[in-house]
Amino acid sequence: MSLRQSTHDPRVQALILLVPALAIYAVFALYPMLNVVILSFQKWNGLDPQRQFVGLANYSAIFTRDPVFWVALRNTVIWTAMSLIFPPMVGLLLALSLNQKIFGRNGLRAIFYLPVIIAPIAVATMWKWMYDPFFGLFSQLLTSWGMQGWIKDWLGNRDIALYSVFVAYLWQTVGFSMVLFLAGLQNVSQTLVEAARIDGAGRWAVFKHVTLPALRPTITIVLVLSVISSLKAFDIVYGLTGGGPAQSTQMLALWAFTQAMQIFDFGRGAAISVVLLLITMAVVIPYLKWTQKHEEVES
Repeated sequence: MSLRQSTHDPRVQALILLVPALAIYAVFALYPMLNVVILSFQKWNGLDPQRQFVGLANYSAIFTRDPVFWVALRNTVIWTAMSLIFPPMVGLLLALSLNQKIFGRNGLRAIFYLPVIIAPIAVATMWKWMYDPFFGLFSQLLTSWGMQGWIKDWLGNRDIALYSVFVAYLWQTVGFSMVLFLAGLQNVSQTLVEAARIDGAGRWAVFKHVTLPALRPTITIVLVLSVISSLKAFDIVYGLTGGGPAQSTQMLALWAFTQAMQIFDFGRGAAISVVLLLITMAVVIPYLKWTQKHEEVES
């Protein structure tokens, strides 16, 4: 086969088109990821020209001598569990509502999606003011309604601080799930919906037997993205509480940043990042394989 003929091969053309994207991905994603893995086996303060190889010492330190790591891991697990439930659920409810022919539908879609495009640190600033126990929006509303007993130090109480931060996170991220579900609802066969209604199926039966199966690929995407987003939660936690009070909102991503950029132990920070990466892969990859196998069986 001549060179000219080979360039007309669709597979060769596809590879040529992919090369620039693959090169960018390798430079800005794969190389930094590999460098973090290597750094996790070294001791480095970010300034010395030489890095000292310490083997598994960083991993041993975070697992056996770092109690904050386990607190951060627990909080990350709780955060991920809530992220798998509330943003997809609320996003689906909003999508189902805004998929109806109602007045101002496009405007409402834009309003609910608007928080997604706001920088997380800006969202943290807004909600930090609203959570202020003296001058914040929630305290003022509760006072005006005569419910002063409900006023709490939302970000200063270690029992509720994590959940208070998550509410702000939910407010910002739910619009993204909504948009994905709206896109998925466009693939629902209206013929099947009408046929089900003619057969006497109610709204719940139509949703369960027609809409939900058609949304299965979208649900997979939403759940995977929710897991990835929740495991790397950093900006909004850092802006609202910085991990406090008493590490009650500490997350793995934030603790890795603290170790590297504030304590200047880049090796230990890299080790925490690698653990976070392994947790992400351990959750996402089996779920994707299970979903793919389930779809193949049904098809």
